[in-house]
Amino acid sequence: MNRILTDLLAHLDLEKIEQNIFRGESRDIGTPSVFGGQVLGQALSAASRTIEDRPAHSLHAYFLRRGDVNAPIVYEVDRARDGKSFSNRRVVAIQHGKQIFNMTASFQFEEQGLDHQASMPDVPAPDELCDITEIQFGDMGKLPEKIRGFLQNPRPFSVRPVSEAGGKADNIEPVKYVWMKSVDPLPDDSQLHKVLLAYISDYQLLGTATLPHGDLRTLRGRLQMASLDHAMWFHRSCRVDEWLLFTYDSPSASGARGLARGQVFNEDGALVVSIAQEGLIRLRD
Repeated sequence: MNRILTDLLAHLDLEKIEQNIFRGESRDIGTPSVFGGQVLGQALSAASRTIEDRPAHSLHAYFLRRGDVNAPIVYEVDRARDGKSFSNRRVVAIQHGKQIFNMTASFQFEEQGLDHQASMPDVPAPDELCDITEIQFGDMGKLPEKIRGFLQNPRPFSVRPVSEAGGKADNIEPVKYVWMKSVDPLPDDSQLHKVLLAYISDYQLLGTATLPHGDLRTLRGRLQMASLDHAMWFHRSCRVDEWLLFTYDSPSASGARGLARGQVFNEDGALVVSIAQEGLIRLRD
């Protein structure tokens, strides 16, 4: 298996310290602080370690403080409820003695019921698109070192963006489509695939809310962006080592915050996950 992907699986597989207490290592992937998807994935992994007979169907999380990439994160799990069909877990992530994140996750015994879904957008197939590492981002030498590293470094997922909706540079529709899958096959572990979905669900999502507002590189040093809250609903099982289409849109940005929504489809057109996130988008004087 690809070394980068192996390392990701290792740091999502938490160390058990005590009953309901786990510890995860942090990784510097080129973002200013701990990648939000890492904390989402590790928190869902911690909650899942306390559940045996039912998969996760939703999570709701808040990012409270920036994470330090040079320090581990401790996850405390509260077994809030175990019912006949549903289980609920609350997870608190702690670093340097302070809460940096909290999450509630719900798990359900698998059942059959009514079934309908939204339609998958008509976009080019992943085989018709270039990987993000093959796309030129203008003069890379002018970008900050961390951003250059984030764009150029090897990564555990293949990412193939579909061109954004047309429009002038300062009037692009807040819509984005991205195909993603792991670079190598993964084990047949449905909960692992959900943890990895949580990990990549934070990638490129909030940026959708900035698309109508021009080239943000001109605002470098003035623009502050950070995830505030994040929600996911797992509708149907899927594999992260097969192509998934992430469709993003942003219905609103105001009050120094932006809202972004996502739907994830497999190649057969099944809607597997829905996502919503509000984030800070602040212009400093």
